[in-house]
Amino acid sequence: MNHSTWKTRRTRKLLGETVEESAAYIEAGHSFALGQAVHDRRTALRLSQTELARRAGMSQPQISNIEGGDSVPTLALLTRLATALEASLTIDLDGDTSAFVFTPREPRRPDEAPTGGRRSAA
Repeated sequence: MNHSTWKTRRTRKLLGETVEESAAYIEAGHSFALGQAVHDRRTALRLSQTELARRAGMSQPQISNIEGGDSVPTLALLTRLATALEASLTIDLDGDTSAFVFTPREPRRPDEAPTGGRRSAA
């Protein structure tokens, strides 16, 4: 195919053409979506990356890597992030789309016990 007939992925999608996306492309999209959700919640709380890192027991470069979509955090790390961001995290992965939503919650009082644990689908 010559350059004049070549179309970018975005242009082909806008034209309604089917675009085959690799697993790596989809995974990168998930990482970027998570990073954007962390960034949005952090800035809504007016926290610096350094302060969020302190709250989550991480380093500032780790937060930067997550926000930049450069790393895929473990479930344990996602739990710490949600707690540090005073939110619950909802993840919706549906094929090539993803949604990561931090829903604000009331901060725990120091005298309250954590309410973690497993939830079962009944």
